Amino acid sequence: MKNINHYSLGYFKKIHSALASLNLINFHEFLSLLLSVKKRKKKVILVGNGGSAAICSHVSVDLIKQCNIRAINFNEADLITCFANDYGHENWMQKAIEKYHDNGDLVVLISSSGNSKNHLVAAKYCLKKKLKLITFTGFSGVNLLSKLGDINFYLNSKNYNQIEMVHHIWLLLACDYLTKTKF
Repeated sequence: MKNINHYSLGYFKKIHSALASLNLINFHEFLSLLLSVKKRKKKVILVGNGGSAAICSHVSVDLIKQCNIRAINFNEADLITCFANDYGHENWMQKAIEKYHDNGDLVVLISSSGNSKNHLVAAKYCLKKKLKLITFTGFSGVNLLSKLGDINFYLNSKNYNQIEMVHHIWLLLACDYLTKTKF
């Protein structure tokens, strides 16, 4: 336990560096898209697996409550299991987006690896339907999802927890900035 001080300091430095790696030009464009969605009374659709799905839940609520931007996520077990059973696990996200999207909506796909098959199928659907797509990925800079969005946020890390924390903070930064939340 005596090495916890050293480990935690290194961990915090890594997180700080990761947070600061945010591409601010892309982020400004993302903020503009969020404001456009709000102005046009469209919605943001956030989709992820596992921890990324939990991020989608939190961020969708903050977009609605704090920013007055309509937002949804697909974390209902009955929806996921029904669509995965009927269309295959690799297709459930695409089918959910297909059933719930309206023209002008913004889709946000969050995937730590950027190579989850269900994310890739969903991203290709968004491209085909000309839906605006934002991606949040990590792991390898050559992950497939990070090449498919209109705007792609990538974190160069192989640590799931660090990737998910940073994605979460970047997305909540958008909410706080749009509402001018004080810190």
